[in-house]
Amino acid sequence: MTDPAYQRLGLPSAASPYAVLRAAVRALHPDTRAVRGFRAARKCFYRQMLCAHATRQTAGDDPAR
Repeated sequence: MTDPAYQRLGLPSAASPYAVLRAAVRALHPDTRAVRGFRAARKCFYRQMLCAHATRQTAGDDPAR
């Protein structure tokens, strides 16, 4: 089962890790990005998005999903 937050990014499976990070950053509200106290949570979110993308690439999922 793919993470719903990753699915909302709407990226093809061929996207680079850098593209995944850019999409994940844009997915967060600017106020959320500005709060220093959320830094660890943001880093965890970015790592989860990268792991979900790597899992999808290794599984060979259809890019349309």
